[in-house]
Amino acid sequence: MAEAPAQDSASLPGRGDPAAAPAATANDRTIRRCLTVLGALALLCIAGPWFSRYGVDHTDWEHLSVAPGLTHGHWLGTDAIGRDVFVRLCVGGRLSLLIGLLASLVALVLGMSYGVVAGYAGGVVDRLLMRALDLLAALPFLLIVILLLTVFERSLPLLLAAIGGYVWMDLARVIRAEAARLRGLAFVDAARLLGAGPGWIMARHIAPNLLGLALVYLSLGVPNAILIESFLGFLGLSVDEPAASWGAMLFDGTQEMDLAPWTLIAPAAALATTLICCQFLGEALRRRLDPRRAVA
Repeated sequence: MAEAPAQDSASLPGRGDPAAAPAATANDRTIRRCLTVLGALALLCIAGPWFSRYGVDHTDWEHLSVAPGLTHGHWLGTDAIGRDVFVRLCVGGRLSLLIGLLASLVALVLGMSYGVVAGYAGGVVDRLLMRALDLLAALPFLLIVILLLTVFERSLPLLLAAIGGYVWMDLARVIRAEAARLRGLAFVDAARLLGAGPGWIMARHIAPNLLGLALVYLSLGVPNAILIESFLGFLGLSVDEPAASWGAMLFDGTQEMDLAPWTLIAPAAALATTLICCQFLGEALRRRLDPRRAVA
């Protein structure tokens, strides 16, 4: 009996493609670089103040608006009231990164839950939930957030809830579309025939298959949340003094830009680096988790 001809490995999808391997390698390299930069930045924010003899609210009256240098110990200079810019940058980075991560997790939970229920239910339930979402999206939500932070006492939980409640709606629409697509696949029909209820199917079959998409959103939602917090901090609606955030430092830096431009350059550079790395990381993860775009 004649043997069947061996299938060329180059004809298999994802194997032997001369363009796929370099693209995948470059994509993985981008992920590693972005994670390295973000990890180094987070480590600096955590451990940086330990190497300085100044506290976040310490006022050095002998060095007001002093330029960056090593002789006086203020590596990134001081602001108009003698506070060390390096220490405030690290402490502000802790808060900004924490708010960005936790607010994105809040948005992730809300968006995943809402989108999975709407996508799997379909029909009237889906239409009602999406029309309610359209109504929420039509509201000037950022103005509502500003109003809440103005009326009520500002705190970290309120800030997280306000920012997370603002950025979850786009994720809900994406998750709803993917959940509706998964609802018609064979493994969901098999689970339904075996007697699984809607709650079990959504929790054990629909939601786990959307974790890759959720991971991509998390990497893209963090810079969005950080940017909103920085905007609120710029308006003076973030945390109260003596706590610092990059947005609050940007606001202070604009007031001292003529005499002490380093007070604006330092937080602007840290914020720009974080946002750029998160954007590149999100795009790389999207390509990594979507094999059809591996050679794009």
